[in-house]
Amino acid sequence: MKNKIILWAIIAVIVIGSIFGIIKLASKSQTAGSDNLAITVSAINDNENTKGDKEALAALIEYSDFQCPACGSYYPILKKITEDLGAKVRFAYRHFPLPQHKNAKLAATVAEAAGKQGKFWEMHDLIFQNQSDWSEEKNAAVLFAKYAKDIGLDLARFQTDIASDEIKAKIENDYKSGVKAGVNSTPSFFLNGKKMDNPRNYDEFKNAIEQAFGQSN
Repeated sequence: MKNKIILWAIIAVIVIGSIFGIIKLASKSQTAGSDNLAITVSAINDNENTKGDKEALAALIEYSDFQCPACGSYYPILKKITEDLGAKVRFAYRHFPLPQHKNAKLAATVAEAAGKQGKFWEMHDLIFQNQSDWSEEKNAAVLFAKYAKDIGLDLARFQTDIASDEIKAKIENDYKSGVKAGVNSTPSFFLNGKKMDNPRNYDEFKNAIEQAFGQSN
């Protein structure tokens, strides 16, 4: 009888220990899951390339690569969204040139050089609209110089700015901020600081932003 009591006591200890271990493991899993869902990114600052009102209820950040075909596909969607929503959304473009895209970093540099003359978005649009023309060019700089002329840039200043350490550092800082936020592909979008699943179309994108208006109220 005594041996049976001891045996049942041992079994009870094992069962209780197992249950405790399962609960603890589940708790850890839930915590890890919460961390994944709460991936955030640094707020938009005044030195970035932005559209929309600074006080907009929704802030949308895109980490993008000018040579990325998927980014090129999202370009007209984002352009229409920023036009339709206007001041209601503040949109910021951040550079995340992928190493496998040989002309991506140059394209980012060109856009920033145009930005030095107040024409980042004009160059941004031309680069995406002509993505298939320059992406695989061995000397894409020639085409970019043509775009600079087309939008009326001071070409001498443009060439000087392309070589500037300031622009190089800005692109690098964008990239590092993306890595820190968990970006590993382009495009990656953050809505009001939180990473979002890439919408499948214009309507999904617009609806997600409009829902963010309500969350901000």
